[in-house]
Amino acid sequence: MKQFVIIFAFLGLATTTIQAQRIACVDVVQILESLEEYKNAQTELDKVAAQWKQQIDQQRDEIRGLYNKFQSEMVLLSDEAKREREDEILKKEKEMREFQKTKFGPNGALFKKRQELVKPIQDKVYQAIERYAEQRGYDFIFDKGSSAGLLFTNPKYDKTSDILKSLN
Repeated sequence: MKQFVIIFAFLGLATTTIQAQRIACVDVVQILESLEEYKNAQTELDKVAAQWKQQIDQQRDEIRGLYNKFQSEMVLLSDEAKREREDEILKKEKEMREFQKTKFGPNGALFKKRQELVKPIQDKVYQAIERYAEQRGYDFIFDKGSSAGLLFTNPKYDKTSDILKSLN
């Protein structure tokens, strides 16, 4: 009987402290892909990337040509001439890799171009999601279309500062 009373007391306390939280989900990818300005930005990014890829392919073909020419003439070349040709091929390969890195690397030109063209559109979508959540009283909105996860949270549920205080 005593356990029965304790369980009911606990359940009563728990139900008074639990608040209903409103949760929703959206597909950000679907939203972005439905926007004409996003499609235009993607098209422009694809064109730029294709141009740079073509330049890299041309450099690769040039290097392949130099290497094939070197292979066919190698028996006729002096040791000094061989080293010069090898150095030239290595230099061209290094230049090609550097060009590739500056265009397609983590902080390369394509990344910067994407930030320039796509980020303002993404920001606009995230602001619309935040406005929607605040107007309709949602506490959390998740993105179901990608790995982004949580898109909006009511600040009153953020307990980061409490955890930081407990650590200090």
